[in-house]
Amino acid sequence: MALMPVADALAAILAGAEALPEEMLALDAAHHRILARDVAARRTQPPQAMSAMDGYAVRAADAADVSVRLKVIGEVAAGRPFERKVGKGDAVRIFTGGVIPDGADAVIIQEDTGVDGDHITITEAAVPGRHIRAAGVDFREGDVLLKRGRRLSDRDLSLAAGMNYPELAVHRRPKVAMLATGDELVMPGATPGPGQIVYSNGYGLRALARAEGAEIIDLGIAADTVAATTEGIRRARKADADILITMGGASVGDHDFVKRSLEAEGVAMAFWRIAMRPGKPMMHGRLGAMRVIGLPGNPVSSYVCSFLFLVPLIRALSGRDTIHHPRESALLGRDLAANDQREDYLRARLETREDGTLVAVPVNHQDSSLLGNLAAARALVIRPPFAPAAKKGSRCELLRLPE
Repeated sequence: MALMPVADALAAILAGAEALPEEMLALDAAHHRILARDVAARRTQPPQAMSAMDGYAVRAADAADVSVRLKVIGEVAAGRPFERKVGKGDAVRIFTGGVIPDGADAVIIQEDTGVDGDHITITEAAVPGRHIRAAGVDFREGDVLLKRGRRLSDRDLSLAAGMNYPELAVHRRPKVAMLATGDELVMPGATPGPGQIVYSNGYGLRALARAEGAEIIDLGIAADTVAATTEGIRRARKADADILITMGGASVGDHDFVKRSLEAEGVAMAFWRIAMRPGKPMMHGRLGAMRVIGLPGNPVSSYVCSFLFLVPLIRALSGRDTIHHPRESALLGRDLAANDQREDYLRARLETREDGTLVAVPVNHQDSSLLGNLAAARALVIRPPFAPAAKKGSRCELLRLPE
């Protein structure tokens, strides 16, 4: 099978991916969930004109000159409106959030007044509308302020509450099952034996998927046998996983059992090699409703493939309005040789010059086993297939990695 271009591989993975069904969640549980419906205000905010300051509600025409004395005829506090009308020469003591009394059209802040019994004097002339929050200045009933597909921020939750929603319709979180494979893997904290390595891939990938809103099903590590791998695949199906991620065993060696196990279980394999570096031996297929992505075992390849393919798939199933990673432009921080037929994703540091120019500096060693360089990287510089040599200072495209 020929190597599949990255864009075609991503299109195959996203083909037919639709937002999962919705569920209702209380506001406190809806942080970072994806809205399944537009949200229109159920009320006008503020519902009436209100004072923005502590002071006195007056008729601006009566307080246009600092020589006036106004009679205080009552008081307005938040939640306790004044029922009478403000007439000529009147003033009403008012506090922040108090409803502007009928007849008043300005507020003089208390710092600009002097109190003389039941009268006040002013040191600053009133201006119509000053220190008043007009009815509906924030939003009006029926205004659509939160759109379907939005990932709810902390501020969005406050807005929804102000719009009088105790709960919101959000899409169900995708269930992502993760299965590592390899006799050579031992858990962190253990002492590796001869030929063994510490298992690391799953920790970064689970964090990456959780940050995108996925629910994780950790299937642990399967031995390098068809039976163990098949058992892990069946556990993912039993758990109703929307996505199965396998790590390792995606190549063509005698001990790479994942492809054989997936095909034996009925997975229709769309591809199993991609024209990219790192990550050429990556697989994708479907097993009923479950989408399968078989990742390479090398940690950098595994992470980069997850960032490029798994994250957009999670977003699509979550119903997000933005699925793809945005590309940015920067200057290269060092020379790069010409590229071959594979699309490169080079780990790079980012620097910002004094004039604000962004510079991407690819690390010197791009081997797909180097976790130190992956952790230090802040972006992936994209090198198209057959790109010519590029000089330091030339333009490049990049994708920022999560912080």
